[in-house]
Amino acid sequence: MSRSANLLSEEDRVLWSLVARSAMPLKGRRAVEVPVVAPPPESAPVEQSRVAAPATPAAKPKPMPALHALDVPTHDKLSKGRLPIEGRVDLHGLTQSEAYSLLYTFLSRAHAGGVRYVLVITGKGSSSGGDGVLRRAVPAWLSTPAFRHLVSSHDHAARHHGGGGALYVRLRRVGKP
Repeated sequence: MSRSANLLSEEDRVLWSLVARSAMPLKGRRAVEVPVVAPPPESAPVEQSRVAAPATPAAKPKPMPALHALDVPTHDKLSKGRLPIEGRVDLHGLTQSEAYSLLYTFLSRAHAGGVRYVLVITGKGSSSGGDGVLRRAVPAWLSTPAFRHLVSSHDHAARHHGGGGALYVRLRRVGKP
């Protein structure tokens, strides 16, 4: 039985390249160069012509539902352990691009698996007094269109789950927009 080289999805290739670049070679061995996986090329910008647009109206894109904070009873149940946290991802020590790729892949797989609540650990940030980069960036990412089809809502975690350095994330039900 032969294995095809194209079994990995684009998300898996990105995740694998992140892992492969962080690996250290064994003593006495040379490091293998890992190619950087580039995002798919976007189409070149189309120049606007002087011709008027067609008179037929274009189909309106389906609006994505707004992202809301977790309701108080759900937050309380999560913090007290009455609702299970079915998955966790720790983004400590990752760059923004690595964290974004890992978070998107994790949430996509969790959503496909029917998981409802997950914990995203961002860390509280540097000790220099400022908020951490990921602590500020992850909530903003979760409200972008790329994540909106996966995430229903999010809120800061309870103290014993990481407090301000972690987020409870409710994923949308499979099959619902």
